[in-house]
Amino acid sequence: MHLTANARYSGGVIWLTGLSGAGKSTLAARLEADLRGSGSLAAIIDGDELRRGLSRDLGFGPADRAENVRRAAEVAGMFAAAGVVAVVALISPLRVDRRLAREILARRQVRCAEVYVHAPLAVCEQRDPKGLYRRARAGGIPEFTGISAPYEPPEHPELELRTDLAGEADCARRLAEFTRAFLRGWGDSPISST
Repeated sequence: MHLTANARYSGGVIWLTGLSGAGKSTLAARLEADLRGSGSLAAIIDGDELRRGLSRDLGFGPADRAENVRRAAEVAGMFAAAGVVAVVALISPLRVDRRLAREILARRQVRCAEVYVHAPLAVCEQRDPKGLYRRARAGGIPEFTGISAPYEPPEHPELELRTDLAGEADCARRLAEFTRAFLRGWGDSPISST
């Protein structure tokens, strides 16, 4: 998690979901830099960092994945309640778990926008920055999302970014524009990049 200084906007949560390799962490970092540049407090809550720290006791079965999402939502809610924009970059593969995250945030009276960072499985496998898909296909990673465990795309995300159809800079620009509008209270309507 990375904190920046000088709050321009009040807190909120931007929840990036999508397959491994879709571009969530890259876009989260670009968004955090944009928010910092505009004078906002921001924190990135990255799935890999959670797994190395707060969620290191969890596996990858359905119950542990649900708990990982719950923990991410609780942390994001605490940041947002303190006036920080929490940018969550987490596969969070199941709709029921993402719905629970929204409920947790709603109880804290924190606004949340779900952003679907969308690239088809074949594209994510081709990118495979960490070699995870290759290992999963070889049987080395059980319950790997998209291969041996399901990913349920959001049905009504506030924003969808097709990272297979648009470049990183364009997706980052669209995410930053959406986030600024959302934080000003204009983010109630679904927006699609397609």
